[in-house]
Amino acid sequence: MDIKNVPQDESQTYADVKKAIYAKDDDGKVKTVRSSGWDVEEIVTKQALEDINESVKEAYEEVKSGQKSTLYYHMFASRMDLTVLSQSTGFFKWGIKKDFKPKVFANIKEKRLLIYCEAMGVTPQEIKILPEVIDE
Repeated sequence: MDIKNVPQDESQTYADVKKAIYAKDDDGKVKTVRSSGWDVEEIVTKQALEDINESVKEAYEEVKSGQKSTLYYHMFASRMDLTVLSQSTGFFKWGIKKDFKPKVFANIKEKRLLIYCEAMGVTPQEIKILPEVIDE
């Protein structure tokens, strides 16, 4: 992309921060150029955030109904999925799925719980409870 073509669409998702984009100058040398965003990128980002928020709401309802443990909700609230949580904790996916069961999670070992907490940035007290309401 040429420097002249670097998007400057004032994307809301950038929150008034500029992003570095690599582009060629008139001499063909690659330079970094600050961009205020691109409309297409903003649309895709907003759609992804809507999908994440929908997953959080669905997880909330599953936990509230007793189908899943609070770990399941906190995974999505931390913008993770099973693969990311597995990679972040070093736990196998099948083991995490077992921990999604309320009875299994209720008896989780402290060491394992702390690894989940560190990966999601929550305290042991927070991970064990479902918030009364979730942000819309």
